[in-house]
Amino acid sequence: MPFFSKAVLFLAGATSVGIGAAILIIPEAFFAYNGIVLHQDPSLLSEVRAPGGTLLVLGVFMLVGVFISGSETAARNIAAAVFLSYGFARIFSVAVDGTPDEKLVFAAVFEIGIGLLCILPVPLRRKVEPSAAAALASR
Repeated sequence: MPFFSKAVLFLAGATSVGIGAAILIIPEAFFAYNGIVLHQDPSLLSEVRAPGGTLLVLGVFMLVGVFISGSETAARNIAAAVFLSYGFARIFSVAVDGTPDEKLVFAAVFEIGIGLLCILPVPLRRKVEPSAAAALASR
């Protein structure tokens, strides 16, 4: 996998792991950053922490794609699905609920950008026979 694709997948995985861990472990602080106040309601916190755990695990799968050969395509597909679904859900929310805090608008742009970068085709590498490479070099 080309360096750029690995870098994008690493960024996606690290972002998912970091955000997922923050939502799972310290949801009140994480959401307060965007002006959202979570009340000490166990049901609400359960509903908030669950997607955090999902993001954390999916982020690990994305990172596996960076380091384990043969898992890149699945990891890129997971990253694209996660980031595009979050980004487009935020756009839907703007249409239905109105414009949120500017940090959340930025998050939508970031998510869609990373998602689109994850679905870009990976250039196919052509194998050049050593004799063909030598013939080209001698010209």
